[in-house]
Amino acid sequence: MKYIVTLLVILFSFKSLAQTDQKIYDIIDAVSEENLRNDVRTLADFGTRHTLSDTLSETRGIGAARRWIKSQFDAISNDCSNCLEVFYQKDLVKKGTNQRIIKDVMIVNVVAIQRGTKYPNRFIIMSGDIDSRVSDPNDFTSDSPGANDNATGMAGAIEAARVLSNYTFENSIIYLGLSGEEQGLFGGQGMAKYAQENNWEIIGVLNNDMIGNISGVDGVIDNRTFRIFSEPITTAETDPEKLASQATRRRFYGGEVDGISRQLARYVYKTTQTYMPEMNPMMVYRLDRFGRGGHHRPFNDAGFAGIRIMEAHENYTQQHQDIRTENGIDYGDTFEHVNFPYCRKLTAVNAITMASLASAPPAPNEVGIGGIVEAAAKLKWNKVEGAKGYKIYWRDTTSPTWDNSRYIENATEFTLEGIVIDNFLFGVASVGADGYESMVVFPNKILR
Repeated sequence: MKYIVTLLVILFSFKSLAQTDQKIYDIIDAVSEENLRNDVRTLADFGTRHTLSDTLSETRGIGAARRWIKSQFDAISNDCSNCLEVFYQKDLVKKGTNQRIIKDVMIVNVVAIQRGTKYPNRFIIMSGDIDSRVSDPNDFTSDSPGANDNATGMAGAIEAARVLSNYTFENSIIYLGLSGEEQGLFGGQGMAKYAQENNWEIIGVLNNDMIGNISGVDGVIDNRTFRIFSEPITTAETDPEKLASQATRRRFYGGEVDGISRQLARYVYKTTQTYMPEMNPMMVYRLDRFGRGGHHRPFNDAGFAGIRIMEAHENYTQQHQDIRTENGIDYGDTFEHVNFPYCRKLTAVNAITMASLASAPPAPNEVGIGGIVEAAAKLKWNKVEGAKGYKIYWRDTTSPTWDNSRYIENATEFTLEGIVIDNFLFGVASVGADGYESMVVFPNKILR
């Protein structure tokens, strides 16, 4: 009988915080396919949104597009009693900066901030790209509707703002339109620098780039799978001495696949699996597609957690292509190729991830681990304001996801008896009173 009671206590400790919140289901249901359809059509109808295109016209070019995006954020803010701070963030990029900057250009991002009630300087960010292009990256006059790449990501950020602005969160959320992606990731560079200069504490960046195609050039049609790209460790380790010590640390203690961006990817995976089990999140252990890049990269370069969320099966006949028909194939990134039920699902994935992180307490800053040559793993972490408890996670060293957990209250240290430190990887997350969790923090200190 004593054994049964003990077993029940252990099982309860593993599952007690696994309940779901109706609010998250309501957020999923509120994402509108019709809004996404209308917004993608509007963006595509600007003709071209090339970074170097017309900025004066009211109907064509990137200037008209970014003014319309700002007007949408302004309208959303008006509907929520001015709950959004909407502004442009600008940087001048000079001609010749690279081969795709053939004239001076002002890179203009559109920013909408929904301030948190408790942590106004902590941000979770959803970004989409404003700009588009055709086959020649320097052709800024030809029609380039960019319906999937990347009106879908931009429309997703606008729709997430419409939905989440109906709620309040402890942490801040930013809905972000970035320019200059196709010319060299300039919008992300400018925004990451702006965040550093303003001492923003960024929880993570969800970069959405192409979230509306289900029919791949490989012949696969899949409306459930999506990819989450994340780099293994931050590339901000530039100091040679620091780099060497951290590399040595990882060699002996692990962590080479446990950087902050990878933890953000796991958070998206877990949240999706919990609330949208019909979806199939596919974590890809790579910064981006092979040899390519996206607008999360500048944030990674600045030391912030950032990932790319996108479709699983791309169709290259619709990417970076002049609009034409050859050998019976219609080339070009046009409106009719976008699958809006799928775009709605991926927008919902972003919305529930941001709602969950924005509702959670900060993560522990310091997590220590010990247990060398013992049949137990010891963890110790700093106390976090606003945390009701903490969740210790562990997984097999070959597992991509956090598969086991133990919830702890009224303590900032715990020993997992019978869990051999050599055979698993570990982490700790903070848990709020309503069950929302921070991202998992991999141990950054050794307990002797």
